[in-house]
Amino acid sequence: MNMSIKVRYFASLKDRIGRSEDILEASEGISVQAIWHRANADKAMPDNTLAAVNMDYVDLDRLVKDGDEVAFFPPVTGG
Repeated sequence: MNMSIKVRYFASLKDRIGRSEDILEASEGISVQAIWHRANADKAMPDNTLAAVNMDYVDLDRLVKDGDEVAFFPPVTGG
């Protein structure tokens, strides 16, 4: 079964990748980390990248479902 996943990039990740979002077709059982690699095969995920599914922060091994929105954020530094 194919799923449609919306992938969004924020802040410096958006600048680094050169776009703000992708729509990916994927099969069931794909993880957040695998979504990054499918969408950005030529770019390694920066260390400490944060990920969210449907606006909830998740681990990179979290599996996504049809219609989910996956968002990637650069590491947040405080000061």
